[in-house]
Amino acid sequence: MPKQENRYTRTAIVLHWAIALLMALNIALILLVNYYPDEWVRPAIDTHKSTGITVLGLVILRLLWRATHRPPAMPGSYGRIERFGAHAAHGVLYLLMILLPLSGWMHDSAWKDAATHPMQLFGLFEWPRIGWISSIEPVLKETWHTVLGGVHTWAGYVFYVLFALHVLGALKHQFFDGEAELQRMLP
Repeated sequence: MPKQENRYTRTAIVLHWAIALLMALNIALILLVNYYPDEWVRPAIDTHKSTGITVLGLVILRLLWRATHRPPAMPGSYGRIERFGAHAAHGVLYLLMILLPLSGWMHDSAWKDAATHPMQLFGLFEWPRIGWISSIEPVLKETWHTVLGGVHTWAGYVFYVLFALHVLGALKHQFFDGEAELQRMLP
């Protein structure tokens, strides 16, 4: 077990795993949507939207926490290229964890039927659409809907690859390099 100063803070750990779990559930939810009975599709999409907005809020909290709480240093055995790769991958992961929910929210705001289908945050209250997008002229709005849907989809593909590299990197350091990598982020 690593020393306490080699571990992330409890708050960072909770935010990391909450975001990871919600994103994994959200990905599974939407990738399987074509296999649901028709009456499940709309609730699944609404849950996907609500979870995305929740992830956005948690990522903002995580970034604020990270800005005010220094993460533990990487083990000294990591080479310069590994350190650079880890920092670059984390930076792009954070960017994608903001881009994915924002592009999804923007995509939803440009949906032609948005006005007749209010967005509910987990059915608790109405979540606002992005006003300047909702008020765009209909033909241009449809173009934005298509473009933003593409951004959201492709950002998701990039996220899948980086997420896999993140997990594989942690497992490599833990099991091949003999570093207590997982213990730094496990509750």
